[in-house]
Amino acid sequence: MSRWKGAMWRPDRSLRGPDRPTLRDIDPLNRVFADAFTDRYSRDGLVGVRVPHLNPVVWRYAIDDAGDGAMIWRDADGQIVAFNMVHRSGVEGWMGPLAVRPDRQGEGIGSTVVQSGIEWLRSVGATTIGLETMPRTVDNIGFYSGLGFVPGHLTVTLTREVGPRPLDAGELLSAGAVAGGMDECRRLTDRLMPGVDFTRELALTHELHVGDATLVRRSGRLVAFALWHSTPLAAGRPKDELRVLKLIAEDDEALDRLLEGVRAAAHRERVRRIGVRCQTVYGDAYLRLVGQGFRVHWTDLRMTLGDHPERPPARGVVMSNWEI
Repeated sequence: MSRWKGAMWRPDRSLRGPDRPTLRDIDPLNRVFADAFTDRYSRDGLVGVRVPHLNPVVWRYAIDDAGDGAMIWRDADGQIVAFNMVHRSGVEGWMGPLAVRPDRQGEGIGSTVVQSGIEWLRSVGATTIGLETMPRTVDNIGFYSGLGFVPGHLTVTLTREVGPRPLDAGELLSAGAVAGGMDECRRLTDRLMPGVDFTRELALTHELHVGDATLVRRSGRLVAFALWHSTPLAAGRPKDELRVLKLIAEDDEALDRLLEGVRAAAHRERVRRIGVRCQTVYGDAYLRLVGQGFRVHWTDLRMTLGDHPERPPARGVVMSNWEI
């Protein structure tokens, strides 16, 4: 659509939303996602990098996990201009992925998208509100800082080859009473980080068959669990990596046993690599991962809203991936 003003033709730059996306929106979401992030990499000097479309089932996980926090904005022709997948795990809230179509950047839409996410997370009681961005992207860091976000620690993606099959295989959530196992995971997380709850992520992972959770017990009591996905992240790619999205352990011994269980799960999934996104606030756990053969693959900068910070647990680790 367009309008005339005198003899000058001007495109219609109107915007409507946010609306909640449906599964029919996955293809256009993928186009905006790939175009926006490819453009971002290019402006950061990574010319020639083309960001692939996400696996449709990964989009479904993102949309369903966000629920009412899944937001899209459309132009006058009904085409998607921007999106923000806003997630809440109990009192922990975060945004991602989010993007604005390249041809509509510079119009203030990005601020609208982020502010809408902040308002929704505040309305549902999130005490932590955050996101992650690339450390080298100073434009993004400046943009989010202008909206009240404060740079924090890094999230370092660590990967390693699976290696020999370990003896300690742990326990899979899907192998037992799923509802009871999820409740145990909720109670353990709440003991370490009160108010944080990954039940929805566990349930969706089981429902969509995109991964599983590895559980570790000591004397019959749950002391650690890892929620992981093995379905390919990019559309059309083979399954070759197990990605840990949430990793909770109450002490070092539980963490070591959990990592062994994750390796056993990777063997069962027939993938060659494991990826763990480790927040560097957990310095001892980070060095423990490096000591076990994990190597740095990627880094992201964690940013949180100034009046809604992260509060790491007094003991143990609660690693929570703020990306899909």
